[in-house]
Amino acid sequence: LPPLDGYKCLNTGILERLNAGEIVIGDGGFVLALEKRGYVKAGPWTPEATVTHPEAVRQLHREFLRAGANVMQAFTFYASDDKLENRGQALKITGAQINEAACDLAREVAKEGDALVAGGVAQTPSYLSCKSETEVKAIFKKQLDVFVKKNVDFLIAEYFEHVEEAGWAVQVLKTSGKPVAASLCIGPEGDMHGVSPAECAIRLVKAGAQIVGVNCHFDPLTCVKAVKMMKEGVEKAGLKAHYMVQPLAYHTPDCNCQGFIDLPEFPFALEPRILTRWDMHQYAREAYNAGIHYIGGCCGYEPYHIRAVSEELAPERGFLPAASEKHGLWGAGLEMHTKPWVRARSRREYWENIRPASGRPKCPSLSTPESWGVTKGHSDLLQHKEATSTQEMKHVLEKQKKVKTSA
Repeated sequence: LPPLDGYKCLNTGILERLNAGEIVIGDGGFVLALEKRGYVKAGPWTPEATVTHPEAVRQLHREFLRAGANVMQAFTFYASDDKLENRGQALKITGAQINEAACDLAREVAKEGDALVAGGVAQTPSYLSCKSETEVKAIFKKQLDVFVKKNVDFLIAEYFEHVEEAGWAVQVLKTSGKPVAASLCIGPEGDMHGVSPAECAIRLVKAGAQIVGVNCHFDPLTCVKAVKMMKEGVEKAGLKAHYMVQPLAYHTPDCNCQGFIDLPEFPFALEPRILTRWDMHQYAREAYNAGIHYIGGCCGYEPYHIRAVSEELAPERGFLPAASEKHGLWGAGLEMHTKPWVRARSRREYWENIRPASGRPKCPSLSTPESWGVTKGHSDLLQHKEATSTQEMKHVLEKQKKVKTSA
């Protein structure tokens, strides 16, 4: 297959592509990728880098495009004003400024290849603090106004733990007249109030989403399983939708319904769990075989992961990504290595059967999730503009000790 070199689509939108049976490759997780590069602060996880360090955001977009992604998702995650002002964060940059810069950067890079631009909204501190539907929808509307102004190609409501809030987001986004995708950060157990993946999907489709699925919180195969449950529910209800999946790049077999943020390694010691590029081949094939045609990644994904997804699905897409020019398929480039035992690894059979070691003999293979068991409506999740107080920290440390003791 030829590499993608200057390939241009005939300006077809996201629904036209999916309706035609095309595979859409999403990009990866900007938040964690840019945190590791020194442009995002762990904790608030907000995307002001679009204004303060646009060159970093632009470069990451460009690397994902080169890896085969044909959606440039504007880096607007957690860019609502209530999140930008939460728990003592005092940025002198507004959500509108961040979102506008994010859309401009995504569009600039999208024009370099066959890519669409998506604007996205995510769950809000206001919902966790039990603000009204009207108040939460007003936050989404403020973000939507920027996306309409910048004329993004489609919209994504992503990273929602509660289908109720996701449904509100979809209702707001639909007023734009643009295609809407909705993606929950849930696994097979459903949302944080126990609503099943099937029922979540039905509610989102009825709210107006044309694409539904899951992102973040769980590893690829767990996410694919959850989307399959969504698909079964939608079809059983006599509804129609397209499906998307953008999972973690971390193995999470030990997670509970809250996902990886309950793991004691979150967020600074997750590296031993990272999926290999060969795991990504398996993920891409499983997702495609399940009838999911929008396939991307979330936290932990680097461009080489997306390249692996693109390479696995190259026969269906009809081309390889540009980045494959520097990557022999299934390790074929190792035939050029100076050491014969490394040259012997230049074949698919070797890498499909590799069982990577962690190199950490005193570490367990699984962890025990902390399982605090709190969600929207619990006093521990009430948010505020003021910095976290000493008294609040004392409370959470005491709660952490109690949870660990009971576990």
